[in-house]
Amino acid sequence: MGETRKQYVPNELLSRLVDLRLYSVEFVLNDYVQFRFDGDQNPGHVTLNSYVWPGVRQDGSLWRERDLGYADALRRLAPGTVVSTTEQTGSGIHIELDTGTIVIHPAKEEIFVEIAELSGFPDGQWMAWRPGEDSFEDLA
Repeated sequence: MGETRKQYVPNELLSRLVDLRLYSVEFVLNDYVQFRFDGDQNPGHVTLNSYVWPGVRQDGSLWRERDLGYADALRRLAPGTVVSTTEQTGSGIHIELDTGTIVIHPAKEEIFVEIAELSGFPDGQWMAWRPGEDSFEDLA
């Protein structure tokens, strides 16, 4: 018999980032941004690839990729600790750190295939977000 897909629960996997430290922000070939997290309870490194340019909320401002200072705003997120996460249709993914907030909710024209991917947990759990699916239904 075919394997049945487990029912997706928004923020269940994403919330496992809480208390992890963002130790690296990497720009990969000016194509996407990779965020790496570590923490005492996690012997490996958890990685969030954002295949769209995320927004950065810091000090009351929202920085976008087109803004002068955007890369600096992303770099200032590290070394921050994740304090909360939210994920829902209409607003996408928000990862709040003690240094600012990563906001992933692109416009339709910014998306090619996937929006983001989270992996690296010791139990092998991972997630890929795509337009029209889990928490991004509004981008179908």
